[in-house]
Amino acid sequence: MKKTLACVALAAAFAAPAGAQTVLTASSWVPPTHALTLAQAEWCDLLARNTNGKVKCNLLPRAVSAPPGTFDAVKNGLADLSFTVHGYTPGRFVLPQMAEFSFLGDSAEPLSVAFNKVAMKYPQFNQEHQGVKVIAYFTHGPGIIFNTKRPITKVEDLQGLKFRVGGGMVNEISKALNMNVTLKPAPESYELLSGGVMDGTLFPAESTESFKIDKIIRHATTFPGGLYNTSFIFFMNQAKYDKLSPDEKKAVDAISGETAARIIGRHWDKVDRRAYALMQANGVQVTKADAKFVADVKAKTGALEAKWVKDAEAKGLKDAAKVLAEFRSEIAKQQK
Repeated sequence: MKKTLACVALAAAFAAPAGAQTVLTASSWVPPTHALTLAQAEWCDLLARNTNGKVKCNLLPRAVSAPPGTFDAVKNGLADLSFTVHGYTPGRFVLPQMAEFSFLGDSAEPLSVAFNKVAMKYPQFNQEHQGVKVIAYFTHGPGIIFNTKRPITKVEDLQGLKFRVGGGMVNEISKALNMNVTLKPAPESYELLSGGVMDGTLFPAESTESFKIDKIIRHATTFPGGLYNTSFIFFMNQAKYDKLSPDEKKAVDAISGETAARIIGRHWDKVDRRAYALMQANGVQVTKADAKFVADVKAKTGALEAKWVKDAEAKGLKDAAKVLAEFRSEIAKQQK
């Protein structure tokens, strides 16, 4: 009997809270070598270090959901941690489209930091994400037009080609330019392009390598500040966050916001630079949009900002035009 009691006491000692560990299940719907997967892993490593190993992540070998279902998968507790593209669920998120307009900035880190700073300042952004804990808002690098057929040097060259887009404001920009577009998640790009179902895709430079289309695409057209951008969130299941101890919450919060946005932005900028080198090595013809092309795009897409202002104010964001101007000012500040 004494031996049994001693064993119980020993087991209880090992199970004591002082030695307890909190594990966050982290899901990624992009390849293990993708910038987003690597950035998520870096954030998790930082969290583990800052908590002396008391909080760590279990990086799942497979995504718990297809990309469009990721938000709800985390919200419903199928995973504790992941990231998603707002535009993968059209019409659901309005305010983050602020970060998706044309000609915003030339690299992911300053764009992501500026986006996160402004979005976190206005509670209406978080109110569109009920049921999850937003760790950071972020973007990828400047959006580029890629295709397998011909150089695109003017708006008229876009006609007659079929493009994959990810949804959100890029879809609206594409429609304003009279492009023939289909909304499909990024991981489907290789199959769509290699099989000739699509002639092109709108992506940041990085994606040509990540989704293995670097040897398929033949032409790229770049724009100062990007033709478009894409808004993302890195987020946690709200119930999981609520169950954390005060110290654990403090540790998560300390590396959320700007810290997380910078981690992700730096990873994206690094692979964007590498992707340009790969494009050159693979003989991709890169065309820089000239002043007329840029002016024509602005003329055709200008009304989209006014529509966003109206829609954002309907969602409760007061003086949305001022918030958009603040965002652009913050981007300029971060790019210096």
